[in-house]
Amino acid sequence: MEPFFVNDAIVLGILLSVLALIFHTASLDNPYFKKFYRFFPPLLLCYFIPALLRYPLGLISGSVSELYFVASRYLLPASLVLLCISIDFKGILRLGPKALIMFGVATLSIVIGGPIALLFVLKVAPGLISADADELWRGLSTIAGSWIGGGANQTAMKEIFNVSDKIFASMIVVDVIVANIWMGVLLYGANIGKTVDRWLKADSSAIDDLRKRVEDYRASVQRHATTTDLFILMAVAFGGVAVAHFGADVITPWMQGRMEWLEKMRLNSLASSFFWLIVISTTIGMVLSATKAKKLEGIGASKWGSVYIYILVATIGMQMNLRDVFDNLGLFAVGLLWMLAHVAILLLVAWRIKAPFFFVAVGSQANVGGAASAPIVASAFSPALAPVGVLMAVLGYALGTYGAIICALLMQWVSVG
Repeated sequence: MEPFFVNDAIVLGILLSVLALIFHTASLDNPYFKKFYRFFPPLLLCYFIPALLRYPLGLISGSVSELYFVASRYLLPASLVLLCISIDFKGILRLGPKALIMFGVATLSIVIGGPIALLFVLKVAPGLISADADELWRGLSTIAGSWIGGGANQTAMKEIFNVSDKIFASMIVVDVIVANIWMGVLLYGANIGKTVDRWLKADSSAIDDLRKRVEDYRASVQRHATTTDLFILMAVAFGGVAVAHFGADVITPWMQGRMEWLEKMRLNSLASSFFWLIVISTTIGMVLSATKAKKLEGIGASKWGSVYIYILVATIGMQMNLRDVFDNLGLFAVGLLWMLAHVAILLLVAWRIKAPFFFVAVGSQANVGGAASAPIVASAFSPALAPVGVLMAVLGYALGTYGAIICALLMQWVSVG
């Protein structure tokens, strides 16, 4: 069904109005709003209100809007440049090995979570899924590719295992809905991160130290921004976007010309334009953090980066159509159980090694959501931590195809023996 508003100028106005209303009410010294936002953090509402505007209200729809494409291809790389300008490499190194351990566990839990979920559904409710057994595991392999790496890895699984277009369309629905529900849970979890850390008996001092170092630096260079300053800031941000797009346009065709070798090495992600867009824009931000450009943090570089991130969050939210859940209940059962297995393994390992919830959330989202949403979850804890999410997400691209192939073969064994 076509939404009521199809003009993207109107949709953008609605989304920005929603964002403004959320942040305005969250900033008020009102006991009712303070209590409300204690349970429903602003970033969570920035995500779910656009989803509700799509269904059940039917006012807007991500399927007919180009705003997500614009936000992910223009605003996301600009935000990565601006957020990485103030990156503190020493502070990130001080985070220690637990960050990488939790990222690795997140990947492993998706690899083994798929076969576990599929086995459970086939044994407990064998008639719940109508798809053919052989077709089923092939289709689920695309979800594994998406949840470990991203869209490029998902497409690679479709080609490697010859997934039909019909089952692939259903898997995309399951992928998007389940992943988005989990992202909403993580955004809420960021609001109660300290409580979860106490349950995990985790030491979050390194994370607090990184946050404080970035905030102290920001305070030390903060000054009133002139019109010239803002033009320079925008030139750096979108100049970086231009360089990233140029680099992606040059590298991607060159990589695609070597597709046979990439497929043999299971490095299909390197032929993705979006992959290079993220890598180059992140690299630009990190390089600039070692120059005088780092002082742009004093005129609000990370604040502008956060604004772009919030707009991206809203456009991601309107991609989710909750109505689709009822059309694929069997597949959603597998998807939800898969995600529950992923979460259970993550929390168990985090409890055993006393890893902070921040590592759980970002390690998971770097896999499941990738570069588009890992910095969103990281910045929900603090904008100063967004670069950690970006760096982990890039690592996820590299591992995506390998992990998805292992997961697919395990699901094949479960499904057809």
